[in-house]
Amino acid sequence: MELLPLPDVAERTGRDIMAIRQLLKDGKVLGSRRPGDDILCILDDQLDEQGEPVKHLPAVITLLRDARYTDDEALRWLTEADDSLPGTPLQALRENRGTEVKRRAQAAGF
Repeated sequence: MELLPLPDVAERTGRDIMAIRQLLKDGKVLGSRRPGDDILCILDDQLDEQGEPVKHLPAVITLLRDARYTDDEALRWLTEADDSLPGTPLQALRENRGTEVKRRAQAAGF
């Protein structure tokens, strides 16, 4: 997993930087400021091989935001290992195991 500045994400996906900003604005991916230089970045594992948000990720982001998670907290939740999955919730989403991740995200609010 790598935090990429928005221009790098745009270059890798073949999208305009405004399209990348729109993904952030629409809650389809999460952004984070890189420590030290305060540059807005996107974790590359949030996008599939075609440059689209990983299946079910926008729904999980919505569930976590509804549970009052900040974007940084939600990103941490997505990338922390969970032995019961196994792996991280983001890895599980990439492996098309979205139902179980969504259940956990719903439970995170209680």
